[in-house]
Parts: sequence; structure tokens; C-alpha cells
Amino acid sequence: MKRQNVTLTGKTILITGAAGFIGSNLVMELLRRVSPVHIIGMDNMNDYYDVAIKKYRLEQIQKLVRDIPGSEWTFFRESIADRAAVDAVFKQYKPAVVVNLAAQAGVRYSITNPDAYIESNLIGFYNILEACRHFGDEGGAGVEHLVYASSSSVYGTNKKIPYSTQDRVDNPVSLYAATKKSNELMAHAYAKLYNIPCTGLRFFTVYGPAGRPDMAYFGFTDKLRRGETIRIFNYGNCRRDFTYIDDIVEGVMRVMQAAPEKEKGEDNLPIPPYAVYNIGNNQPENLLDFVDILQQELVRAKVLPEEYDFEAHKELVAMQPGDVPVTYADVSELERDFGFKPSTGLRDGLRKFAEWYREFYK
Repeated sequence: MKRQNVTLTGKTILITGAAGFIGSNLVMELLRRVSPVHIIGMDNMNDYYDVAIKKYRLEQIQKLVRDIPGSEWTFFRESIADRAAVDAVFKQYKPAVVVNLAAQAGVRYSITNPDAYIESNLIGFYNILEACRHFGDEGGAGVEHLVYASSSSVYGTNKKIPYSTQDRVDNPVSLYAATKKSNELMAHAYAKLYNIPCTGLRFFTVYGPAGRPDMAYFGFTDKLRRGETIRIFNYGNCRRDFTYIDDIVEGVMRVMQAAPEKEKGEDNLPIPPYAVYNIGNNQPENLLDFVDILQQELVRAKVLPEEYDFEAHKELVAMQPGDVPVTYADVSELERDFGFKPSTGLRDGLRKFAEWYREFYK
């Protein structure tokens, strides 16, 4: 087990992408479990998907923080690609821990809209790294830990499964994956040069209530409810390591509290205080089985009627550009260092999503 060397209580924590799926859930869990705490949120609230869901998430945070005396929540509608905005937040609030979850998401969108990925995922992350680098210039303590989102997409079409953080990841099949691999390389350089403790987290197919409408489980639900046909890629011969949002947040919180140690090597230069972990369910599910469970849970939650003709609304199609046939996380390092591995079953997670969906769209 890694030593917990970062205390969150009484600290200021910056979370970028705070109106996003993982970001908003992390904010709420920190507010529930750490007191007092001051959380700074940044999010540009872009319209890549329905902004109403982002607003809903922020409303949930606002409701929660009202009932927690002593803790604070401060939100800025700003892009991390805006260097001045990032620097202003660091200068005013001096965050001890930074969790960078802001990014332009989506593999397929990166094929047609590359500019958004360069701006947010490369320039934006560079701005965060630079702000962390200069934070201690005026004699302050500096950032104790930078945790950032990477992605299972960095594994590309690697044949060896499960995917291990020890595997080579030099063959991305989308620009999105390339930007995430770039983030890992940039963080390693800043850890080495400036002794900034950095941990990257490769998330695997995150799902759950109030998630991203561009993800299959959400998009399929929308289409089925409208009576449209869902397209299942690679003729259903895909497997995904679906990971429930609560497991992702638990993993992030544990990682936040255990920064890589600052040590010096034989050359008397810093050994990069740098680590990367997979956070996945370690149990890939076949896409057709996933769709079958989703259908059952949508009927159970009364999102769809019992007599719904699912077969008439399914189409099996070829693989999409940028897609991969399987994702499967080796989480042995996460388990070794933090005593934790995701464990929420797919049916349990999809049931919670279906129940949330019914209430949100009624």
C-alpha cells in the first residue's frame, strides 16, 4: 500500500471539468467526505453534448454544498485553454491539489473536429502544467499533487490483454488517444524537470446516472425511446470494460491522497515523482450482452414499454474508424497500491442509470 502523504481536509482543491460527468461526481463525493474543504471548479460548459445535463450536475453540487457547513464551492465558467483564466485562479486560490478532468472527449468526434482536441487537451493541459510549475515561485508550498485524466484509448489496438500500464502505448488509432498519450508524456517531463508529483489515470468506459449522452448506453436509450434504430458496431463483436462512476470516483479520491514521492537519483537530479494507473472494472462485457441488459433495465424502470420490439430497432454494422474491438483493464497496480478495485456489476450500474433517466426525462 502506498503511503497517504496528501491530506485533503482543510485544503483548496482545483477540479477542472467540474461540470463534467466524472468532475461533478468527484466534487460531490469530496464535499460529502472531506470537511472542511474549499473546492474550485472550472468548466467552459461547451455544447459538445446537452448543456442542460451540465447545468443539472452543477445544481446538484449547489444543493449539496448548502447543507455542509464550513466547506466552500467556487465555480468559474472558464476554459483551461485560456492561460490568463488558469493563472488567475492559481494566483487567487493557491490550490494544494489539482485534478485535471477538463478535456474534449470522444473518439469519433476527434476525427471530424480535431481543433477542439488540440485546444483543450494539449494547450489546456500545458496551461495547467505551467500554472503548477510557477505556483511555488513566490516561496509557497507549491502543488502537492496533480492528478489528471488519461484514457484507455492510449492502448490503441494492442493485442495483449488485459491492458497493463507496463505495455507500450505508441500506436494510437485516434487523435483523442494521441492527445491523452501526449498528456502522459508532458506530465512526465514536468515531473522530471520541476519535481511536480503527477499521477495519470487511464479510465475505462465510464457510465452511470447523469453521464455523457454521447456514450453508447445513453445514446442507445435516447434512440430507443424515440423509436429509432440503434447501430451496434463490429456486428456486436466488441467488448468493453464498463466502469461505474462511483468506482471511478473512489479510485480518484484514493489516488489524490497518495502522491508519488519526491526522491533523487544517482545523478542527484529528481527521479520523476510520476505514476500512471488503470481504473477499470477488470471484466469486459460483450456489446450484445450489454445491450440486452440495458433493454431489460429500461423496461424495468418503465422508460420503455414491456412490449417494445427491440429486434426491430437494432442494426449490426461494421467497425467505426478510431474504434477498437476490446478494452480490458489490468488493475493489479491499483489494487496493490490502494487496496481497491472497481466492483460494481453492469446490471446494478445500468439499473441506477435507467432509474435516473426516467426521472430526468419524465
